[in-house]
Amino acid sequence: MSYRDLVAADRRLCILRLLVEDGGHGNESTLEQGLEALGHRAGMERAVVRQYLRDLEQVGCITVEFYRDKIMVAAITERGVKVARGQVTVDGVKQPSPGA
Repeated sequence: MSYRDLVAADRRLCILRLLVEDGGHGNESTLEQGLEALGHRAGMERAVVRQYLRDLEQVGCITVEFYRDKIMVAAITERGVKVARGQVTVDGVKQPSPGA
């Protein structure tokens, strides 16, 4: 796995954790800010966050709706919560460290 793939997998896990922390929902703007606050600054832009949200939706970790047909709003699924807690493994999403 390349470094780029490792970073992407960590960012997807961070998105799931941010959603859990925020009651299960978040929009692309706040998730982008949350990723930046967690140290994911390089190459971070809205299009990248949108792609991660689409990736997570494809594997059943979140659902996505659009607010006013412009802003992506993600809702974490039960599977997404399990992935964030390390109870389920999904390709492309980093496995959380034990005890984290």
